[in-house]
Amino acid sequence: MIDRDAVQWTRDPSERDGTPLLVAMHGVGSNERDLLGLAPALPPAWTIASLRAPMPWGQGHSWYPLGTPGSPALGPVDESVAEVLAWIDSVAAGHPRVGLLGFSQGGSMALQLLRARPSGFAFAVSLSGFVVPGVTDDRDAAVAAVRPRVFLGHGDLDPVIPAEATTRTQVWAAANTTVTDRTYAGLPHAVSAAELADVAAFIGAERRVRAS
Repeated sequence: MIDRDAVQWTRDPSERDGTPLLVAMHGVGSNERDLLGLAPALPPAWTIASLRAPMPWGQGHSWYPLGTPGSPALGPVDESVAEVLAWIDSVAAGHPRVGLLGFSQGGSMALQLLRARPSGFAFAVSLSGFVVPGVTDDRDAAVAAVRPRVFLGHGDLDPVIPAEATTRTQVWAAANTTVTDRTYAGLPHAVSAAELADVAAFIGAERRVRAS
């Protein structure tokens, strides 16, 4: 279950209603406070809710068992996705649009959530993340029918996410989504200022996309 008391919000309850919601998901071994540092650089119209992953892992938390880097077992990922969807459903009535943002393992969650509800989200941002392999049902066909907006950001010196997983994700996104794909020279497993500026521009363009 998602710990509702642990969710970190960028707005007080009285200020959230009617604002678009950006759901943030941290990487393995981290916590719900990690991605709040990105908030000042992102479009202020969005209320950010940063979730804590449900599984303890080291001094932090994990969305699912780590397994092979970039290639986790599908079942536990989908179980965690169901928990996040249940939490989103509990707050969505107050928000006209919901976007997704995740780093590393959280980035894989963002893309898997998009698979679960291709029309349910304004966009998904996956930073140093990957698409989970092993899906054999019609979820990707459903995503392709909608072609939701996706931002992929990754460094060319990332020592954590295997190159195979990054390539798999790029191929999947190109085939099934409307993707903005950025590779950052010299960036390890991290988020750079240039990448964050690109993410802010991507999220900021959402209103123009809806109006077109």
